[in-house]
Amino acid sequence: MTTDPNTEFHQACLREAIRLSIENVERGNGGPFGAVVVREREIIGYGANAVTATNDPTAHAEIVAIRRAGIRLATYDLSGCVLYTSCEPCPMCLSATYWARIGAVYYAASQADAATVGFDDAFLYREIALSMWERSLPMTVIPECEEFARTAFSLWASDTNKTMY
Repeated sequence: MTTDPNTEFHQACLREAIRLSIENVERGNGGPFGAVVVREREIIGYGANAVTATNDPTAHAEIVAIRRAGIRLATYDLSGCVLYTSCEPCPMCLSATYWARIGAVYYAASQADAATVGFDDAFLYREIALSMWERSLPMTVIPECEEFARTAFSLWASDTNKTMY
């Protein structure tokens, strides 16, 4: 069995994410979650859960760290970066990680651990697996507006100055 030569580095980054989560709780700033984004062995983005502090339901630690990394690097493409997070990412954070093109995720606590203190993502994972018509959140297309909405897509398709992402 070979060992990862970066094990100690991974643990150090993960400990920093965990430290942020603990500090966040101690300061009363939000939930028990912390995250860091690393590129070339340097932390370029960090975050702690700020949902209640900012009244932003998307201000999870991973999202905050990804936003800060993008701002610092002046790009939406975080290829070559690694996300270290104190807990297994929820569906929103996992999706953001994919959208950001982050190459790997390391985490400590599991979904099950988070559920024991009231952060149960299992419902969301089950809902995502269902067809749109089976989900508990009603989703209705308004046919009379479909063609108008496609105007934006037509404009996008014909824009020769767009930045694909």
